[in-house]
Amino acid sequence: MLSNYIKIAWRNLLRNKVFSFINITGLALGMATCLLIGLYVYHELSYDRFHAKADRIVRVTFRANMNGNKINEAHVMPPTAQSLLHDYPEVLEATRLRHAGELLLKKGNDLVRENAVAFADANFFDVFSFPLVNGNPKTALLRPNTVVITEKMARKYFGDANPIGKTLSPKGSKQALQITGVMADFPDNSHVHFDFLMAMAGLDEAKATSWMQSEFYTYLVLPVGYDYKQLEAKLPQAVEKYMGPEIQQAFGMPFIKFREAGNDLGLKLQPLTDIHLHSDFAYDLSPSGDIRYVYGFGAIAVFMLLIAAFNFMNLSTAGATKRAAEVGIRKVMGSVRSALVWQFLVESLLLTAIALLLAVGLVLLGLPIFNDITGNDLTFSFLTLPGLLPGLVLFGLVVGVLAGSYPAFFLSSFKPIAVLKGDTAFRGAGRITAGRQRVSLRSALVVIQFCLSFVLIVGTVVVLQQLNFIRNTKLGYNKERVLVLHETGRLGKNEALFQQQLLQDSRVINASVSGYVPAGHSYNNNFLVYGDNRAGQYVKGIRYDVDERYIPTLGMTMAGGRNFSPAFSTDSSGIILNETAAKQLGWGNDAIGHTVTRPNNDGSKETYRVIGVVRDFHFRSLHERITPLMMTMGDNSGTILVNVKTGDVAGLLKTISGQWSASGVDVPFAYSFLADDFNAVYRAEQQTGQVLGLFSGLTIFVACLGLFGLAIFTAESRTKEIGVRKVLGASVASIVTLLSKDFLKLVLLAILIASPIAWYAMSQWLDDFAYKIDIEWWMFAGAGLLAVVIALMTVSFQSVKAALMNPVKSLRSE
Repeated sequence: MLSNYIKIAWRNLLRNKVFSFINITGLALGMATCLLIGLYVYHELSYDRFHAKADRIVRVTFRANMNGNKINEAHVMPPTAQSLLHDYPEVLEATRLRHAGELLLKKGNDLVRENAVAFADANFFDVFSFPLVNGNPKTALLRPNTVVITEKMARKYFGDANPIGKTLSPKGSKQALQITGVMADFPDNSHVHFDFLMAMAGLDEAKATSWMQSEFYTYLVLPVGYDYKQLEAKLPQAVEKYMGPEIQQAFGMPFIKFREAGNDLGLKLQPLTDIHLHSDFAYDLSPSGDIRYVYGFGAIAVFMLLIAAFNFMNLSTAGATKRAAEVGIRKVMGSVRSALVWQFLVESLLLTAIALLLAVGLVLLGLPIFNDITGNDLTFSFLTLPGLLPGLVLFGLVVGVLAGSYPAFFLSSFKPIAVLKGDTAFRGAGRITAGRQRVSLRSALVVIQFCLSFVLIVGTVVVLQQLNFIRNTKLGYNKERVLVLHETGRLGKNEALFQQQLLQDSRVINASVSGYVPAGHSYNNNFLVYGDNRAGQYVKGIRYDVDERYIPTLGMTMAGGRNFSPAFSTDSSGIILNETAAKQLGWGNDAIGHTVTRPNNDGSKETYRVIGVVRDFHFRSLHERITPLMMTMGDNSGTILVNVKTGDVAGLLKTISGQWSASGVDVPFAYSFLADDFNAVYRAEQQTGQVLGLFSGLTIFVACLGLFGLAIFTAESRTKEIGVRKVLGASVASIVTLLSKDFLKLVLLAILIASPIAWYAMSQWLDDFAYKIDIEWWMFAGAGLLAVVIALMTVSFQSVKAALMNPVKSLRSE
């Protein structure tokens, strides 16, 4: 029986080549899109879940509100781990990580710069399930000056030899690093990615007892089934116990008074599995994802698949008149309804199987492009994903049944007597749609298809407009002609001489020495101060150590006062505020001459006099509002910012590289352009725009395939009507209008329904930006016009073809 079903299904597929092609193509594209996005969603949701204790590990974070300035940081103070382990019995284990900057390691005759370097506590491998392929995880990080490296680094520096016991000699360090372990390369779905883990026992800062400094990423292991919020509720006690005395010493007031002055600070806990998709912290270990993108792309995958299934339902039910006689004869010959249902389901499953094979091929072809757009390294392999094959079979069965169930029950419900008499009525369903008669379900499916298409078009427009706004917004500094020279601190005393050589080049407008860069990698220096003698009214900001050329090099402008100048010896105790800092300190436009005081941990104070106010500039992402910033003259070596003329940048780089080599520094010359560093900050948004654009196009294409199929059926079912109208003098334009207007009404209805949905979705996305565009009417009008034009072109092609048909031939058609 099954073979007979398959044989009949195959014959019907060949008999209706156009409709079969449309169905298979639409289903294949829908399934391919669903599979691609499914891989992405699975990857995002799998972050950090491979650890054996994943459901019990939490990260300690720091949140504060200082005079209205919110602080969210992913790292905390050095003694936090041991203090919480000691005070709270529910903390079973505690471990820490800390960035170690970079290592310059010798490889042959070359120096290699390694940036993925961290310090880790000795119990790091007890908490996390990062396997060691060589070495003892219990003892690998016990002793100072020991290091565990990844397999990739082991091959890079030692080839196939066993690196255990061998050493690496960092430039500038008297102590070599002994290799005590080799760990597997960190998986992509981990928020921790380092190539070198050095023993925390060799870091003096790790032994510090101060609760006024941070930079240590701290993780706790809790009991099985324990609710981390119970521990979090107790953490204010720890903050008051340990931070209170230091605040009293530094700020001269009890902790309770500090809070009464409008300040608040505390420790929070974050589950390990939430870190990647639910983080809003500064200084995180790696760029985080966004759960909203997972939900959004997941919804696109589901709806794309539904659109393809709707196409199948639409075309199957629209062509019901062609199968009515077949159903009637089968029933007269004794076929029961269940057999007919199985016949039509087998046809659906056959089409789905062909579409699934085509979809798998499309995924294999499209995955490298998708990886390039999203920046991921997703794989589609039966070896790496053992559940893939049964998953695909189940996926195909579900899609086949979903797409074919309604047409199967619909077609099998025809009454044989009515069908054979030529009356197309059927039980409980009115009449089979032909010509202008409506079927509400079919109309609803077309509306749903174009609703999703419209939402995606609007989403793409909004994302691209926001990216354009980011590119063109006034940042308060010049990013276009600024060259960033890295690691210039390696020049030592010759750094100033190198700067002077740059300034003597006619292609250089200005050059400043400072490691504080408003985009890309930058030094960080938190600054907690109060104005004049108002102790307790603290403002939390960022301090930039700069020279007198920093402001003109970056093209910043002064709102008041003056820039630093070598002519004023007192500028070593001077300070320049940004407008936000001046405002939060209560001075506004009258900040010049006031004093800013910074209390130190030991009870001493540093006082600066305000000599200038620089206009606000965006030194962080446009996701964040501009916060207080203070500039001082100080130790600012490490990076040179060069404002260059655009005529001969390549020649200038060649000259600078030669000067770098001549300086005798054996560190490789490294540079970047500030504009590129700025653009890298918004890579996630750029990827979102590209992905939305891609899926918008695919969604519209699949929806139009279904619309095209319905247009073909409508034209065929109204062939005689068109012939009569042409004989009576109807023009081609009037016939095209007649055949197109019903479809356009559905598209317009879809636009009306989808507009508030699109507005809400994109408003939520834009809320993540402190500086953003307004959603304007023309975005909806443009997207609607595009949808209407595409739909009209799709329908009109077949409508014009039908209208141009010879009326004699039309009237003879059966």
